[in-house]
Amino acid sequence: MAEQEQEYIWHKIFDSEEEAIAQVPVRKLHRFELGGRAVCFAHTSLGFFAIDDACPHLGYSLSRGTTNYLNEVVCPWHSYRYNLSNARECDYRTHNANLHPVEIRNDGIFIGLKSLTPSS
Repeated sequence: MAEQEQEYIWHKIFDSEEEAIAQVPVRKLHRFELGGRAVCFAHTSLGFFAIDDACPHLGYSLSRGTTNYLNEVVCPWHSYRYNLSNARECDYRTHNANLHPVEIRNDGIFIGLKSLTPSS
């Protein structure tokens, strides 16, 4: 069986950082459908973050929640909190979330989603 190597497929979500800031102000969230996957895009005082939109607890949309001063996204259903720097559930009550890298490039803002491809 071939070993699996993780690579990212990069999805452009905004043409510039200014556009991202205008559409998703600090402490706000936005849902994107990228490659058939729902992603919650967060803008906090520490920057931009992307996490799977479904709360690992019961699957509710995290993008319908809020962010807090601790750089966490808070699920609106049962208030489970996920650290946006490492995707850990803050009270250890459920699984951690899936975090995705965000890159600010000259030509826009991109979110990377992992793809499994066989290595050579």
